[in-house]
Parts: sequence; C-alpha cells; structure tokens
Amino acid sequence: MFLFPFITAEEVDLSQDVQQWEALSESEKYFISHVLAFFAASDGIVLENLAARFLKDVQIPEARAFYGFQIAMENIHSEMYSLLLQTYIKDSREKHRMFNAIESIPCVTRKAKWALDWINSSTSFAERLVAFACVEGIFFSGSFCAIFWLKKRGMMPGLTFSNELISRDEGLHCDFACLLYSLLQRQLNWQKVHHIIHEAVEIETEFVCEALPCALIGMNATLMSQYIKFVADRLLVYPYLYVII
Repeated sequence: MFLFPFITAEEVDLSQDVQQWEALSESEKYFISHVLAFFAASDGIVLENLAARFLKDVQIPEARAFYGFQIAMENIHSEMYSLLLQTYIKDSREKHRMFNAIESIPCVTRKAKWALDWINSSTSFAERLVAFACVEGIFFSGSFCAIFWLKKRGMMPGLTFSNELISRDEGLHCDFACLLYSLLQRQLNWQKVHHIIHEAVEIETEFVCEALPCALIGMNATLMSQYIKFVADRLLVYPYLYVII
C-alpha cells in the first residue's frame, strides 16, 4: 500500500528563488521565513516522538519498518528546510533566530509545546497517535496551503517544488497514523478524539490566520480557516467535527 519514493535536497533547484526572494515584499519574506522556521523545528519534534516513544510503543514489525522509513524521510525534510533557510536568510542574527524558532518565535513556540507535551505525556498510545496524526495532518496544513498559493502565483519555484514533495510525504505519514489507529483494539471515544483535533485546529488557525497572518501574502484568512477545518474533518472516521462543505 505504501511506497517510498525518497526525495533529496539536491534535486531542488534554488537558483531562481535567490533572485525572486530579493523581489518579495517584506511581508512575504516574513511569512515564508516563519513558516520555514516552524517546519525546521517540527521535523525535529516528529523525529523525537518516533525515536523516544512510538518505536518503543509499537511492536508490529511492519509498523516499525514504516517508522524506520519515516525517520529517514523526516531527516531529508529537515535538511531541505535548513537549506532553504540558509539560502534565503543572509543576516546571521536572523538566521540564528529562525533555527532556534521554538525558543525565539512565540507563534512557533505554542505549536511546538503542544506536540512536545504529547511526547512527554503518560496518556495512552491511542491518544498520542491521534495527536501526532494532527501534527502531521493539521499543523502542516495551513502552511502547505500557503506555499501552494505562492506556486499558483508563479513564485519561488524551488520552495514550491520542495513543498509539493514534502507535503506528499507528510500526507503519507498522516494516513499511516490513521491506518494504524484503525487497527487498535482500544480506541478512544469520539468526544476525546474531537477534543484533541479541536485543540490542533485552534492552534493551527491562530498560527496561520492571526500570529502569522496569511493575509500577508494575499490569502483570504476566512477561507484558510475553513480549509484547516476541512482537513481536520477528513481525518475523522468519527462524526465530523466541523462539517465544512
């Protein structure tokens, strides 16, 4: 069911991006750099969860094999985001701030804290599995959508190409989490699942519509909020939480 066409950072051509970056407005630069800062931080969090918790929790050989592939993929994503930040951000102090986003950028801190709290939680595997399905399915959704918006405008071809490849990978990881959850004998009641998903949606909506407003790059914040809720509902095999049509 799952294939692993590995991407590499070397296959992404950033030559046009370097020129186009200088032509972007300060608002567009702010938005893109902060999205990349979150992505760079989040891959480390996902890796920590896989290594510290899920590989210890899960004994199914096929699932452990998948997590091994996922760890390799997340490391490639991390390399790609680091390369993008290194390429775009020339000021050394600003670059340091971006690479330490969990501590230095408040809108990233809240998202990171939510995920880190789940890594350190003593709750059931089922709850933590749902939470990290949200991290990969919901916490990335608004930012991926915003970068696809840039692609529609013909901007930053290297960034948008890497986003296309990485979003495919993250969708695969989220789908696997949902598949594994469907095999659990002890699943959560729908109220608990809704609570976890609602928290993730609120945090992502605040991130991409308020703290880091997508209006900076000309997107409609209301439609973005609806899109995030639509993504959340798509993950559910329980009754829909938002029912976005």
